Amino acid sequence: MIRGRAELAAVDLGATSGRVMLARVGGGRLDIREVNRFGNGPLPIWDGRRTALHWDIPGLYAHIRDGLSAAAHQSTDLVGIGIDSWAVDYGLLRGGRLLGLPYHYRDERNHAGVSAVHQTIDPALLYARNGLQFLPFNTVYQLMAEKQAGTLGLADQALLIPDLIGYWLTGRTATERTNASTTGLLGADGNWDNELEQTLGLPTGLFPTLIEPGSTLGPVLPEIITQLGLPSSVTVTAVASHDTASAVVAVPMQPESAGYISCGTWGLVGVEVADRVVNPGARVANFTNEVGADGRIRFLRNVMGLWLLSESVRQWEREGVTVELPRVLDEAEQAHPPAELFDTDDPEFLTPGDMPARIAQWYTSRGLPAPAGRAAMVRAILESLAGAFARRIRDAASLSGTGVEVVHMVGGGSRNRLLCQLTADRLGMPVLAGPVEATAIGNILISARAKELIADDPESARALVAATFPPERFEPRAAAHTHHLKAFR
Repeated sequence: MIRGRAELAAVDLGATSGRVMLARVGGGRLDIREVNRFGNGPLPIWDGRRTALHWDIPGLYAHIRDGLSAAAHQSTDLVGIGIDSWAVDYGLLRGGRLLGLPYHYRDERNHAGVSAVHQTIDPALLYARNGLQFLPFNTVYQLMAEKQAGTLGLADQALLIPDLIGYWLTGRTATERTNASTTGLLGADGNWDNELEQTLGLPTGLFPTLIEPGSTLGPVLPEIITQLGLPSSVTVTAVASHDTASAVVAVPMQPESAGYISCGTWGLVGVEVADRVVNPGARVANFTNEVGADGRIRFLRNVMGLWLLSESVRQWEREGVTVELPRVLDEAEQAHPPAELFDTDDPEFLTPGDMPARIAQWYTSRGLPAPAGRAAMVRAILESLAGAFARRIRDAASLSGTGVEVVHMVGGGSRNRLLCQLTADRLGMPVLAGPVEATAIGNILISARAKELIADDPESARALVAATFPPERFEPRAAAHTHHLKAFR
């Protein structure tokens, strides 16, 4: 039974920014607007030995509260709240209290965790169990680093970031399944892999009970209702709380013939399939199997994404240069492409710092000319990202048996018209760009389905997105100059 129209709030936390969105849904319409946007990023803190990277989670929570309060004051019928964030990171708790600021996934402590895990279990066996792409910051490696540091034994519970925010709002602890699938501790049967935890010497039961997207986490705590001016009946819905899972919900695609690129800080490149793909080819290609909404699998690979561009802009601004990104992108479109693409996934590019210098070093260390000037550097970044996106789409299609005919790009990267065009050129197939706020929209759609504001099926939700946010189409250029560029060595 489809109800009338009502309003929903989406808390959408990205690795470089966060936002609270307010949407009115129902009657075949979806109207969404931003009510609070705020910055986010690594917080360097001296720990007595080194400067470690953390998340300012209390600061983020304060911004979330401000956004929810603004949403409440702008709405006449706010009925639900959904929360999504980046994956893998968590807070450790004891007796319900946070023990310290969560570590940032880019912190260097992960290297020791990787070594400890791989000394205990062969990476091929680990992949067979959890189906995850190797990334040095997967939760399982972070927990091993905690164990080695002696901090894990202090905790009686761990909550992934969106689950932690949900706990602070409702007082209820749970682990939403799509984000749980990024930890490396979820087995092929969809349950916590207690045997793997025991093998690694990690405590079982550290993460709470699994719940599905669309489940009601609970009503908002009475004191928060009063403090923020929220309606007394508002509830928190567990949406697809991994931001990529929510973004894929909002990709207006036909999964049997389309690929997707969720492009923001990271580029998540893949296809949606019914079952996990864990053959040796998938492991060698470093593809991941993450749970999506409706029991689907997001078969994808992480590519470094627009982090390369945003970190370059930050470096230029640290040097005292005012960077107007639209102007730089226009200049990059006129710049000569690099003689060779660089490897966007080189580990040297993972941590914050002087990204243009690192990219230049990548070229010069191989006897290649480095991009000269900001426009040339931006062109090299976008050309190399487009090449990486194209390679991974082809890999995803081949490994999964999906007949990809068109690729959808959503997220912040979808408004970078040069990146979209270069990706279409390299793919040799159309790229459909948009929506930009796919993650927040997917968050809203899961809440709307749970609240019976729209039909409870993924096809109807995607049709609503296509009707509300018509994508921009980029056709491959037949004689694009990018065709002759060499891939990285």
